[in-house]
Amino acid sequence: MVIAVDAAYLEKRNRTEQQLFAVVEQNTPDSIKTPLFPQDEPEPFTFLLNKELIDQLNLKDWFQNYAKEAQVSTAGIRGPQNILYPWDTRFPINQVGIILATLGKSLVAKEASDGHPVEKLAGCEVRYNSQKYVEFIARIQAAQGIRTYVPKGFGTLPIWMASFLIFMLDLDGGEHVTSSHSVSTKNATKDLNNQGSQYLPEESMQFVKKIKDILTTAETDGYTIQFSATDDENIDFERLDELHDGVHLYVGYLKSGVATDTNLKLIRETKPPIVVDCVGGCMYRPMRAIFERLGIADSVRWLHVDADPLYHNIGKLDRNPKTGDVEFYDLGCDFSILDVVKSADYATKLKNQPIGTIIEATDPDGDRLIVCQIENIDREGTLQKLGVDYLTLDDDKLLTIYTPNQAFLMLMDFYAKQLKAAGLWENHPRFMIKTTPSALAWDQWGEANDVHVINVPVGFKEIASIMKKIEKQITDTPDQAVSIQDVYGETITLGVQPRLIFAGEESGGMITGPEELIKSQGGRVAIAMREKSAGESMVLVTALAAYCKQQNIPLSDYLASVFHESKITATCDVREDITYYNESEPNPDKLREAKREGEAKRDKNDLFFLGIAIALHEEKIDIQQARAILSDALPELEFANLERIQFVGDGSYLKFTDKFVEVRKSGTDAKTKAYASGSNKDECRRFAKAFGETSGVLTELYLSQIGQNYLERVETKAREIYDAFQSA
Repeated sequence: MVIAVDAAYLEKRNRTEQQLFAVVEQNTPDSIKTPLFPQDEPEPFTFLLNKELIDQLNLKDWFQNYAKEAQVSTAGIRGPQNILYPWDTRFPINQVGIILATLGKSLVAKEASDGHPVEKLAGCEVRYNSQKYVEFIARIQAAQGIRTYVPKGFGTLPIWMASFLIFMLDLDGGEHVTSSHSVSTKNATKDLNNQGSQYLPEESMQFVKKIKDILTTAETDGYTIQFSATDDENIDFERLDELHDGVHLYVGYLKSGVATDTNLKLIRETKPPIVVDCVGGCMYRPMRAIFERLGIADSVRWLHVDADPLYHNIGKLDRNPKTGDVEFYDLGCDFSILDVVKSADYATKLKNQPIGTIIEATDPDGDRLIVCQIENIDREGTLQKLGVDYLTLDDDKLLTIYTPNQAFLMLMDFYAKQLKAAGLWENHPRFMIKTTPSALAWDQWGEANDVHVINVPVGFKEIASIMKKIEKQITDTPDQAVSIQDVYGETITLGVQPRLIFAGEESGGMITGPEELIKSQGGRVAIAMREKSAGESMVLVTALAAYCKQQNIPLSDYLASVFHESKITATCDVREDITYYNESEPNPDKLREAKREGEAKRDKNDLFFLGIAIALHEEKIDIQQARAILSDALPELEFANLERIQFVGDGSYLKFTDKFVEVRKSGTDAKTKAYASGSNKDECRRFAKAFGETSGVLTELYLSQIGQNYLERVETKAREIYDAFQSA
């Protein structure tokens, strides 16, 4: 059953889009509105890049920024685009850039293939211009002799399905056009390697070098870029169609893991009330088909099923929340941010849903999941004690919004209890992989349940990198205990033939590992898939929902039981996102300048904490001096129980006796993220907010203990620490 959205909301959505289009049109000069090459030509054509065009399009500046982001990107090389005129090279993401990047990657892939045929996959979600980007990616690759598998009509495909198919079909990699849950005017390409994992920076730099070579050749001799016909034999629409875009294979994978007979029977018999909010619409078609094949579709009502690059107006404001200025402002569609959930207008859309209904909200590319539930209004006090956020829907109902930290804690606990009930838990030692800013409760749960915990920097590619290290040991020495080093520098012994119980990050992405190792069609082995998947987590959430309905308890009571049974003291977690500019500014000159100014503020904040972490690492200062420096700069906070400060790959991590606080800068945007997890939510929020908003101005004590000259070298030293972790 599809939940209809009323006409008034649709009218508001269309009005927002018209306003956005008008502002973009107003800020695009007429000289840019003519395409640089054919947009709807099905026959082969060429595009000549020469010095004149490089200068005209300012491609040297574009490339400099692109290369910089490739070195640090955690989720694809992303940025704003001109949504109406996508060849506009004033914006970081544009057709020319996509074409150059695709050509660079194609040349690298051909060199690495040693003469063997190269096969890749390309897909996208619902953002503006995404399907045209996929078409051009496929046509550039086809012209280079690379076979590219694409959905019919270059249609949508969740990122996790693209990753899954690359691994299972033993392809050479893939492209996915997505910018996850960021604002509607942004886009990106996520480059996937032959494991289906996002590129690590060193992989990205290989094709970045090729782009530089192409531009150098074009400046002197010109460079002719070839586009194949849309019906070229190397553009294959049939294989994915025969595989139902991977649905049948993925159902088989789910049945080997979370979609157990016990879970499916529980869901079918209990029929928990579930609403799946397919934010952006990309998830509706594959997940409906998956739920139907699993025989559990009767439990689900679907919301926001149409593909919509404006995300059904979710996250869209007509006023800047920081300045109060009247302008188009986009919060994105990250449902872990309370203001985004408010903008979804669930009070209207879910007014007919009963108490107990669980909402599973995805993001546009389907890799993140946020869990909510409608509860009785008299639960308010209980929710406050548990640290669960909520909104009032009406006089009788509340909407609880579980952070991924809370929701995933419930899921890992539920899954572990299922394995124990089935008599499987003792067959293997168990471990989890988590990112450092994820909840301290996960570490405490692991300790209480004999699950080894491996901490890594932010980014699912970091999780995938650890998986591959573990798999190599399992394959090379199957009878020996696996040992791995985490980002804290600790060596963790996982035991013989360990199995992954959970891997995830606080932003809403997770996977589990099946009991039997996964095998691709060519015989490659994996302990788990390489990309986070709301498709997988939705099945497990639905099973948990069925269990809670059977027990006649809300999710919040299950969460309370996990806290109690596993003796978890760090029951609270917060995240403060500091965005230094309006990401939806339609004027690229103003956008560039605002971003530049914001990046300077972001970097100053980052350097302040990073300098302390590196100075402590090199024993230039001791922990007492570090406490004194922080107390001097942030006198409103207490640092007496601060135990250690570490650089953890992409941020500075401060461990207290009763909490942690981490502050890290975005690698691709003018943003700072500050996280805290501990026993007191108000205190966690106070610390996270103060850390995130720290100006980075150096006090006299800071300068006397560490010094300005020392700071000039800390980023290089941090990079050396990260590289050492990667190569361990």
